[in-house]
Amino acid sequence: MGLREMKKRQTRQNISDQATRLFLRHGFDRVTIADVAAAAQVAKMTVTNYFPRKEDLALDLHEEFTGLLARTVAERAPGESALAALRRAFLDAAARHDPVIGFSGPDFARMITESPALVARLRELHEERENALAAVLAAETAAHPDDPLPRLAAAQLAAVHRVLFQEALRRTLDNEPDEEIAAALAKSARMAFDMLSPALSGYAVRPASQ
Repeated sequence: MGLREMKKRQTRQNISDQATRLFLRHGFDRVTIADVAAAAQVAKMTVTNYFPRKEDLALDLHEEFTGLLARTVAERAPGESALAALRRAFLDAAARHDPVIGFSGPDFARMITESPALVARLRELHEERENALAAVLAAETAAHPDDPLPRLAAAQLAAVHRVLFQEALRRTLDNEPDEEIAAALAKSARMAFDMLSPALSGYAVRPASQ
């Protein structure tokens, strides 16, 4: 990484950190872009250059979030189906308490759920994630543009992740320890993926020759 790129990443991280601190202290809806810029000691334009939407200052893992399912399927092992890859990846993420699947701490979870703007943005991110997954499934299965199967499969697989994310938030707000949340999510995930298995266990299996 070059010095310029490193400095850009440091600036972005500083803005994100200062914004999160302010949001947690005062609430998302009460903090302005100007407040964040002042705390980060940068211009307002610098903040909006890195984060065009205020909501993405709070949900700063949005790019990783929206691309996670598609990337997991694209990188699945030979002989592995899309369902199996997503199941494996989710259980791994739960075991390591990954923030991308909802491990955020009570204060952060409360900040999200108490802000209509963040709840709406999170809904959009779930939809973007589903669309990205559908696109990868269509490409991986060489589906015809009119074939609804990739979109139907993506809708079901993304719905599992959406419900599990909501469960993680709910349990976090109830102040359950991360270990208990992880165990509960793993149990729910196994049940959900087992429900989809009869229909999707043989779908989008990567050929062994790849």
